[in-house]
Amino acid sequence: MTSPPLKFVGGHPALDLINTVDWTAGGPAGERLPDYDRWADWSERSGSLRPADARRLRARGRRDPAGAARALQRVHAARDTLQRTLAARAAGHAPARADLKALNRLLGEALARLELAPTSHGAALVWRDLEEQLDGPLWPVVWAAARLLESDDADRIRVCDGIDCGWMYLDRSRNGLRRWCEMSTCGTREKNRRRATAT
Repeated sequence: MTSPPLKFVGGHPALDLINTVDWTAGGPAGERLPDYDRWADWSERSGSLRPADARRLRARGRRDPAGAARALQRVHAARDTLQRTLAARAAGHAPARADLKALNRLLGEALARLELAPTSHGAALVWRDLEEQLDGPLWPVVWAAARLLESDDADRIRVCDGIDCGWMYLDRSRNGLRRWCEMSTCGTREKNRRRATAT
């Protein structure tokens, strides 16, 4: 069975990771990260991995399918934590303590890999062994999520109004009234639904 296409409409890597599944009333549906290769694809397209590093991790995952499965399970669990945490923030609520604890654990693991490396102009932050660890692409996403939560942009986090969507995005519209993850999908469906009920 073919997975739905990957889309990047959230305006932020943590939100785009959340958007790799539909958050329906019956639970998550439409899994877009069913296997490790797709996770590597997402990581490359989101900018978490360079193409060469994505190829390396795909090859590593094929050599270690059990390790790849464990890494993907961690990605799915992190996605669940991010969804609950950021959805609470979008609703104007404090995240649950358990979710913050889980996110802090992920953040600690990520930051243990963040270090300064020399450059021609001084130094830059880099992720040590990012391309060697199967769950490495998750580290910059978790770090970005933490920075989002404590930034002014946290006030711009929105959840799509579409029925059984639940995708999230940063509302950068001029009036701050964006309602849909994509006008061409959820927005159009809602317009069609309104037309149908009006006739």
